[in-house]
Amino acid sequence: MNIAYGIAAGLLALFYLYAGTLKTFRSADQLRPMMAWVDRVPLPAVRALGAVEILGAAGLVLPPLTGIAPRSALAVAVGFVLLQAGALVVHLTGGDRRIGLNIALVALAGATVWPATSL
Repeated sequence: MNIAYGIAAGLLALFYLYAGTLKTFRSADQLRPMMAWVDRVPLPAVRALGAVEILGAAGLVLPPLTGIAPRSALAVAVGFVLLQAGALVVHLTGGDRRIGLNIALVALAGATVWPATSL
């Protein structure tokens, strides 16, 4: 695993592991202060999104480390770009203008796509 991919993927994996765990195990009341959109999305969908984020975090790091299907990390990186593009839409349509983190995550996920092509 090259250094650029390792750094970017490691940061993304840590973020999505944390965020996915919160979405999977916390109640809507506990999530509301951090995620204003949680009231507009059914709780089972929030839980499913959390599970996807946890699996995606593993998919960014484990395949290149183990050598088993390392090209799948490219699909995961593209998936996170698409996930954050959707998150931007959800935030903007709900009137939430706090999208700085989403923009940073799109950029970081996009930065992992290029190095992932050489895995």
